[in-house]
Amino acid sequence: MQTLPPRPSLVAHIADHLREAMKRGEWKDFLPGERSLSDWLQTSRPTLRAALAQLESEGWLAVMHGKRRRILGSKRTRPKLPPSRLIAILSPVPLQAMPPFVMVWVDVLRGLLGKAGFQLEVHAAPQCYTAHPAAQLKKLTQRVAPAAWVLFRTTTMAQRWFSEAGARAVVAGSCGEGIRLPSVDLDYRATCRHGAGLLLKKGYRRIALLLPGVPGGGDLESERGFLEAFRSGHESTAVPSVIHCGEAAQRIVERLDATVRGNHAPTAFLVARSMHALTVVTHLLRSGHRIPKELAVVSRDDDEFMAHVMPCITRYSADPAKFARNLSRMVLKLATTGSAPLNPVRIMPDLRHGETT
Repeated sequence: MQTLPPRPSLVAHIADHLREAMKRGEWKDFLPGERSLSDWLQTSRPTLRAALAQLESEGWLAVMHGKRRRILGSKRTRPKLPPSRLIAILSPVPLQAMPPFVMVWVDVLRGLLGKAGFQLEVHAAPQCYTAHPAAQLKKLTQRVAPAAWVLFRTTTMAQRWFSEAGARAVVAGSCGEGIRLPSVDLDYRATCRHGAGLLLKKGYRRIALLLPGVPGGGDLESERGFLEAFRSGHESTAVPSVIHCGEAAQRIVERLDATVRGNHAPTAFLVARSMHALTVVTHLLRSGHRIPKELAVVSRDDDEFMAHVMPCITRYSADPAKFARNLSRMVLKLATTGSAPLNPVRIMPDLRHGETT
């Protein structure tokens, strides 16, 4: 037998009636007094008060001392707390461990946000960068409630969590496949397409792209652009390869040694990270290779320390202050209006010719 639903109580019926009347705009700011409502609803004062208490618990009404009950609407329209003036950066590492380029744009961003009345905090949370970050991200966002998040080097899984949770977040980088979040990044796709093309024009035919072990959105864009340079139809003899080398210097050295000793070893390297490019150049020189006569090296990224490296490394350079200005506009729009354009903002770096190509 199917169980019949219980008959609604008179209190619930009165509450429903009052709720619908408020939705229709029957009264503007305040409910009539209890006597008027009892007469209108043809119900007793105790029943009316029970129904009013239910509506108060739902957030429809507020009891004003010495006055009638104020109409608030649903919980969604209750008066809100003052908006947060905090912007939080989610990072896998603390500020002092970030690359120099990132430390500069973070510092500029802090100043720009400060002028607008916002405070910037960096939250280093490596536990949110695992293959399954949902539980840790939930804990973090329950503890920290900024006006907007800035996501630095986040994985596709973490970006998807923020997107599906409806959290206000801007990616300082590129979004993963299928992720719809506002983002600001260097144009790594165009940069690596240009870098590979530069090496091809100089006669190099076996070119390798060195990426971190766990590539982010910008690294995936780098790979796409790199491979596009070989699809022009004019470079059929060229052989591209993509090497995921990890983050540690020793791991990079091991992969580099195995690569240059292998069959069809690359004659040129396009290296994603500036620190990794420094490791590649110094180790190749230590191993007796002549640069660029035997092996060429181009760095996709640039940092201040690169100006002090000899031989001068050919690299692509961008202005961190320009990056911060673009990012601050996106973050402030999201923090103050609740939305920001989803069209990605991309900044094209400039080529700095060096002695390694």
